[in-house]
Amino acid sequence: MLNVGDQAPDFTLPTTSGAAFRLAGLRGQRSLVLYFYPKDDTPGCTAEACSFRDQYQDFQELGAEVVGISSDSAASHQKFSRKHQLPFELLADEGGQVRKLYEVPRALLGLLPGRVTFVIDQHGVIRYIFNSLSGAADHVSNAKKILQGLAEKAGG
Repeated sequence: MLNVGDQAPDFTLPTTSGAAFRLAGLRGQRSLVLYFYPKDDTPGCTAEACSFRDQYQDFQELGAEVVGISSDSAASHQKFSRKHQLPFELLADEGGQVRKLYEVPRALLGLLPGRVTFVIDQHGVIRYIFNSLSGAADHVSNAKKILQGLAEKAGG
């Protein structure tokens, strides 16, 4: 199981724009809020994505990028992203390799992919892990609080 303080595993996945996203590409530049979610256009996942969208500027001001990952296809992500005007990338982990790499557990007796958010600092170190299928909005507010704390430490 990954823990706070571990180096975040590197990966490369396709984005909604068709480009490749590589975690190592952010190292030394920005922090990352990496959130794994079960499925595009379901009520909880839509609420979570829209909450990240509505607070996206706050994350940017805290020096962080937001990226969502599910096993949906890039085409599904494009439709979901357009429909809800998401300003951040969604990554297609169709085979679930990155979900396995990050040890994201399944939820509801193993029937659904889990909802887990990681806050990764600019050095690639995991600073926060939040695992909760319910409470999608908590993923957003908790991630923001962690980034605010990191910003205060860096400034103080």
